[in-house]
Amino acid sequence: MSKCIKTLLFAILFAAVSLGTVQAKQLIVGVDANFRPFEFKNEKGEFTGFDVQLFDAIAEDLGLDYKWQTMDFNGIIPALQSKSIDAAIAGITIKSAREEVVDFSHPYYDSGLVLLVRADNEDIKTIDDLKDKVVVTKTATTSVDFLKSVETEDVKLLPNTDNLFMELLTGGADAVFFDSPPLMYYAQNQGKGKVKVVGPLYQGQPYGIAFPQGSELREKVNITLLKMMEDGRYAELYKKWFGTEPK
Repeated sequence: MSKCIKTLLFAILFAAVSLGTVQAKQLIVGVDANFRPFEFKNEKGEFTGFDVQLFDAIAEDLGLDYKWQTMDFNGIIPALQSKSIDAAIAGITIKSAREEVVDFSHPYYDSGLVLLVRADNEDIKTIDDLKDKVVVTKTATTSVDFLKSVETEDVKLLPNTDNLFMELLTGGADAVFFDSPPLMYYAQNQGKGKVKVVGPLYQGQPYGIAFPQGSELREKVNITLLKMMEDGRYAELYKKWFGTEPK
């Protein structure tokens, strides 16, 4: 056998082994474990929620082996940039500043920002009523950027949604301003009778699954996500968690 043929066969064998290694790799998927109803731990300590079950379905379709990596939301983008995680799904709004440093899937959910106040509050109807009020929101989110253009007495930044609700209920803030799904879910469930959502939906915004730049996983996830939207699996999951058909 000539030296040239031996070299070629070795190269093919090496490529096959490398491909198998990549496919066998256990992926690390970043998630914020405190963002109902998208991701949270149930009474058994298991991860569940719309995001969790959506990614479970995508991973099953693609035959992916993965594990969840919980982290504060403000650590997700840096973790993707450093490639210490392979993907992240955590109600992440697709915006230009993030698109510059990470890659996103196709949008999978349309959200927006709303106000949450205590049930007995009659002073706050819209963001125009926040001039002499203390507002609390989640660190490193689009709501922080939005509030920079809103006149308030003070804006408090906290790391997770449970902190936001506690700050409101204990009187540390007059209103929560944040993504509509977790605020509406809380008002209809754990906070029922204690809080209410007021005003319109501000700054419509899409959520996407995020990846390190150049990730080969992105295109595969996009194709599976589109398949799920076409064959009804996405709609079924959406209705399970939000009670309505996808818009």
